[in-house]
Amino acid sequence: MDTAASTSSSPSATTTPLLDTFQVAEPVLLPSDSAAEAVTVTLMDHQFANSYGTPFVGSYTPPDFDFDHVVINFTVEVKGRQFDRWGSVYLGDINIFATSTAEPTSYGITWTWMKDVTPYLSLWKQPQTLIFQLDNVITDVYTGLLNSTLTATFFKSPVQSGGQSPADLILPVSALKSPVTASFWTYPEEDASISLQFPQNVNRAVFSLSVKGQGNEEFWWSNVPQSAGNAFEPDVGTYPGYSPFREVQVLIDGQLAGVHWPYPVIFTGGVVPQLHRPIVGIDAFDLRDHEIDISPWLPLLCDGKNHTFSIKVIGLVDDGESSASLSNTTESSWYLVGKVFLWLDDEGSVTTGVVGVTKGQDPTIGFSQTIKQNATGFNSTLDYDLTVKRDFSITSQVSTQKCNGTAKWSQTLSYSNVGGLYANGYGGINTFSTIGKETSKSSGWSYQTTFSYPLYCNTTTSYLPEGNLTLWAQLDQGLKLQVQGNTVYPTGLEAFQDGEPKWVASVIDTDRNGTANYSRYADNTVTSGAGRTHQIFRLSGLTGKGTYEKPGTELYFRDVTAYNNSVVADKEVVAGKVM
Repeated sequence: MDTAASTSSSPSATTTPLLDTFQVAEPVLLPSDSAAEAVTVTLMDHQFANSYGTPFVGSYTPPDFDFDHVVINFTVEVKGRQFDRWGSVYLGDINIFATSTAEPTSYGITWTWMKDVTPYLSLWKQPQTLIFQLDNVITDVYTGLLNSTLTATFFKSPVQSGGQSPADLILPVSALKSPVTASFWTYPEEDASISLQFPQNVNRAVFSLSVKGQGNEEFWWSNVPQSAGNAFEPDVGTYPGYSPFREVQVLIDGQLAGVHWPYPVIFTGGVVPQLHRPIVGIDAFDLRDHEIDISPWLPLLCDGKNHTFSIKVIGLVDDGESSASLSNTTESSWYLVGKVFLWLDDEGSVTTGVVGVTKGQDPTIGFSQTIKQNATGFNSTLDYDLTVKRDFSITSQVSTQKCNGTAKWSQTLSYSNVGGLYANGYGGINTFSTIGKETSKSSGWSYQTTFSYPLYCNTTTSYLPEGNLTLWAQLDQGLKLQVQGNTVYPTGLEAFQDGEPKWVASVIDTDRNGTANYSRYADNTVTSGAGRTHQIFRLSGLTGKGTYEKPGTELYFRDVTAYNNSVVADKEVVAGKVM
């Protein structure tokens, strides 16, 4: 469905400046005024036109000074008509940033996103091939050229980015397509597997996942049970299936090592475009990576041999009534890529031990489904209730140069989705929730994250006999994320630290709700739309007496409302100071 058009209510291009589009998020750590040296380098200044299969490819040379932090700045200007596009940045075959673009107005929009990429410090210390994949299409209809710059600022800071020092070595779990193009796999069309050989002196290993649903998987959280995909043919067509549940699996030599239940990122053309201008959706400008600690597997991985790492995405298949089980695949497509962060002992040491037995290979699934018919005998409504629970863990005996003890990775996850279709298949509703707690423990480190992903979406689609289209939607979405301990990635606390850590954990808590409508003539000559979005965002530092529900010190707060492309209310508080 084409909803990339600029709306007829857009202001005059001759009098209106570029619309500032943004994702609500906490500030990142930047060089302090007292920093001895800070260097900013332009990595890319490029216009993405017809860029499918032709990414920007450049060379990177490290600046000539002793930096220990790196922050990138991605800035875009675009005007005209264009879909939201997906982009990713690689150093060689290792993905360091995944993003999406905002849909422009006729008079133009701009946005800037800054990201702390210090966890990739070992890569930044060496010359690299930099690849920026941003697939765009230019035609007589789709005119939005993505004028993009990418810079990197290098500096020293006493503040640590993330929960421990950057990894000594990073290995790609990717399609190894550098320097020609970006090294992601398209799944299930491609087998997302690679053979890797670890050095034998690893003392910690963390697998990091970057995933994005596309095509029939972009709105995976609203896909229907597999048995109901054809329930509203021929009027509506076939709905994407394999249920509204997705699990990303990481396998080592065919054995399950951990899972990721993805956050339902909604991109700027998603549901109704007017929901996302100028406030884009949660994580839309920076798709969050997910960590799985694979240190319990080190006794196997440090044996000097090659081992196969695989990424799979699965949904559910069902009997149409009361039973469902894990599928072997999904619809098309998912973009998948990973990497492994390794921390090393002294050269010559060898990590040994005994890999334990995994628990929780299979989740517990609850499912029910009902299809009702109208007076004419055609299907009119679909209702389903789906729950999934998984408790996964592995505990191993691991002996490294400095530690001899147990290493454990555990995940407790709970998912529910009460949803369905109504109005003969032209309306859809989902009440979605994912709740999880993941823990890594060993004698040398500990890490814990607790999260919840609530979502409510109600949409209707109507077509008049002449082909005119009308969309309406209500979308409420949230994210609550607590991170504690030796995480790989920055937690958000870095910009508020001045050296030694002040808090035991970070807590991000945000809620975003909106309503919007969109109309389009059948011949695309006239489009119009309106939308209202409200978002509240908090970053807190968890004190010793704080909890997940009441974390303690509020460090960053923003309460912002937008209506019809304009911010109509905005309150921002940074470290207690109203901006």
